[in-house]
Amino acid sequence: MQALLPVLDYASVLVFALTGALVASRAQLDLVGFVFFATLTGVGGGTLRDLVLGRTPVFWVDRPELILLTAAAAIVVFFTAHLLESRYRAILWLDALALAVAVPAGVGVALAAGTGPVVTVMMGMMTGTFGGLMRDVVGNEVPLVLKQGELYITATFGGAVAALVLLSLGLSHSAALLGCGAMVLALRAGSMVLGWRLPVYKGRPPRNETRG
Repeated sequence: MQALLPVLDYASVLVFALTGALVASRAQLDLVGFVFFATLTGVGGGTLRDLVLGRTPVFWVDRPELILLTAAAAIVVFFTAHLLESRYRAILWLDALALAVAVPAGVGVALAAGTGPVVTVMMGMMTGTFGGLMRDVVGNEVPLVLKQGELYITATFGGAVAALVLLSLGLSHSAALLGCGAMVLALRAGSMVLGWRLPVYKGRPPRNETRG
């Protein structure tokens, strides 16, 4: 697992950075804005994870080349975003892929830190969701995490729990993390393609109260 964790970090940072740069393109920002959005999105979730777990330095301070990776992703998108038929659709699919990498990264870091099941699940969910949440809020987009009824947070939760289940069945940490990523991607893709949804709250008029 120790060899897999850096790969997951690099992959999640890169893919999330691409989504951040695409949001910057929708806002028609300059190149500096692209780099800002790419970096915020790429390292946001992992930074919060490390701060909560008390890991010092946080992962990108220990590996500053990750910031160069986000900047490179921003530059590429700056010059190529216009080639995409639908940038929003690209954001959706890249974000789904990023979730499938970031959640196992968070779960793996938590397992390496020796946390219990509840904290491990929370770290996976936090790593997967907070970078994209900050991207959407700063970019004045409707956060994907709050899309009505869609499997987003549910997908991250399902993936993190799947990792713990696979570990309890005797699978290796690496296999459990791969299973985690597969579960996240399957749930998120099912929501986008097949319309999988959770029931949403529907308001009802208050009942009349009888006054004595």
